Amino acid sequence: MNLPSDLQYSEEHEWVKKEGEKVRIGITDFAQSELGDIVFVELPEVGDEIQADEPFGSVESVKTVSELYAPVSGKVVEVNEELDDSPEFVNESPYDKAWMVVVEPSNEDEFDELMSATEYEEMVSED
Repeated sequence: MNLPSDLQYSEEHEWVKKEGEKVRIGITDFAQSELGDIVFVELPEVGDEIQADEPFGSVESVKTVSELYAPVSGKVVEVNEELDDSPEFVNESPYDKAWMVVVEPSNEDEFDELMSATEYEEMVSED
């Protein structure tokens, strides 16, 4: 399982990368491996507000459809349009090509709820 140590992780299997005043969000390697082959990704629009712990999109695999849960609240400022045509990027490159949205966070305190790579690895190994 690939878990970059410079990212933070949510209990719902999203990763968060701080980039200055913004954060980049995607799903973890663990999540994509559990879902199987991703065939469709539904994401919010630029300008949408997302709320921590609330659905902001979904990923559809050959097995199931799974909601994407926002790890932090904020305004969507960028959406990965490449996933419309290449949803397989989620399986091939969950931390690079398959980022999902960039958000301007509205509540810094929410970062305290996120886990380190070590904590996330402990959580998924207990399941």
